[in-house]
Formats: sequence, C-alpha cells, structure tokens
Amino acid sequence: MKEKELHRGVVPFLNCKDYLVSNETYEVMLNKQIEMLVTSPIPSDLSKYYDSEEYVSHHNTKKTLLNFIYNTVKKYSFKKKQNLFNDHQKNKTVLDIGTGTGDFLFYCKQKGFLVTGIEPSDIARQQAIEKKVAVHKDLKDVLGKKFDVITMWHVLEHVPNLYEYLEQLKNLLNDNGKLIVAVPNFKSFDADYYKEYWAAYDVPRHLWHFSQKSIQELFKSVQMKVVKIHPLKFDSFYVSLLSEKNKTGKTNFAKAFLIGLKSNLSARSTKEYSSLIFELKHTQN
Repeated sequence: MKEKELHRGVVPFLNCKDYLVSNETYEVMLNKQIEMLVTSPIPSDLSKYYDSEEYVSHHNTKKTLLNFIYNTVKKYSFKKKQNLFNDHQKNKTVLDIGTGTGDFLFYCKQKGFLVTGIEPSDIARQQAIEKKVAVHKDLKDVLGKKFDVITMWHVLEHVPNLYEYLEQLKNLLNDNGKLIVAVPNFKSFDADYYKEYWAAYDVPRHLWHFSQKSIQELFKSVQMKVVKIHPLKFDSFYVSLLSEKNKTGKTNFAKAFLIGLKSNLSARSTKEYSSLIFELKHTQN
C-alpha cells in the first residue's frame, strides 16, 4: 500500500485532540520529503467520527451562529467557485466529490451544468437528493464515466486510500478537463499561531495535511500538474474562530478576526493562505 510510504521516516510534529466527537488525542507526523503531515494512528472505523451535530458539512439544520456564518459564506462563495470553470461550454459535466447537502451542485445545475455528486453520508446525501440533483454514495458508482470538471472542496484530506483515489480522479477526468481541489494549508500563519488547537487539523477526520509542495508531488505521481493556485481568504477567519473555541472554550470573534486578518496579510508575501484552491490538469495538456 503506497500510503505506508507517506508514513515512512516521519517525525513528530504535534499532538492534536479531536474536539468534535471523541476527545481522543492523535499524533500529527511530518514527512519532510514532500512537506506533508500525516495523522497517526488512523482509526479502523472512521464513520463514527463524523457522527456529530457539530460536523457542519453533513448537518445544515442546527441553528447556531457558527452555522449561520458558515452557510452564509458558503452561499456567497458559490459564484466564485463556479467561475473557476465557467468558460460557457455547453453541456459541461461537473462531478462534485464530497457534495454534502448538495447546495453547490444545485447552484451549478441552475447555471446549466450537467451535475453529479458523491456523498458517503446517508443524511447529507438524502438532503442533496431532495434538491433534485444526482448524488451517489461512492466514487466507484461513477467509474468508467468522464467529466469535464471535478471539484473537491475540503475533501482530499479525508480520503484513506489516497494514491488509489488520485488514480481514479485522473481516470474520471476528460483529456482537457479540470480538477479543482481545495485543502487547508498547514504552512499558513493561522496554523502556526494556533498550533495543536488549529481547527483545520480536525483529527482523525483529516488524515493528511497538505502543503503546496505535497499537492504538486502527489499529483505528479499520477501524471497530473498544478496549473493555478488560488487563496480561500475567508477560511482564515472561520478556522481562527473555531480554533479560538478549541483553545479557550469560548467563541472570541474579535481575536479570531485579528488572527485571520494577520494570516491573510502575511500570505500576501508568503502565498501561504489558510486554505488553497489548486487547479490541476493532465500532464500532457
């Protein structure tokens, strides 16, 4: 299994706690060769670690201020996300992996795209289906098909069989297609500031923690290349808000805003934003 190679020669980096479900502690280990962090150990049954009303991406019904902020910004970001592949091609096919409750797919469908989603959570998938979009449980359900665009918004860090998944992504993408991957960036200012309290470590649900170099190296192994990188500037504020809660037990909006702002200002020179969007294509294109 190639994933074992990612754990080979790793050194201790941080001990992080699961603040959402179990309160268990996990080691986050550094693979210096490709500048990537790996969570250790990986639980044999990951599904129970998603069983929380606090896990926003799968449950959008809980009325809290954090969920209101999350959902408001999520809707605002749809146009920006869709503009990454809006070249006015007719009948463009879009596969959204980890589609959650289907809001982004529904938005794309309204804009004329032919949409398909993948969502393993039964609760979230049912909510997506109620929006009249086609959503499958597993990636294997669409193997053999081809898509013009594949999107993964904060999903890759959850995938256990990483190399196998990358190979499947490559095979699902049309020759001139575009793969769009958004992931947290552990080299950002807010990650360094909050350290083990940084909410985007989110162990053990996040199995891998990426840098720009690691994304480039991993996709290079399946003959794909990064063609553009974009920041997700709001993430620094939202992640800082969650991190403050992890660190102090309180929701400190003022402090979170300050750290989020500092993170974005720092990234203007370092390019290490809290989260990054990678546009990828086949190497031969």
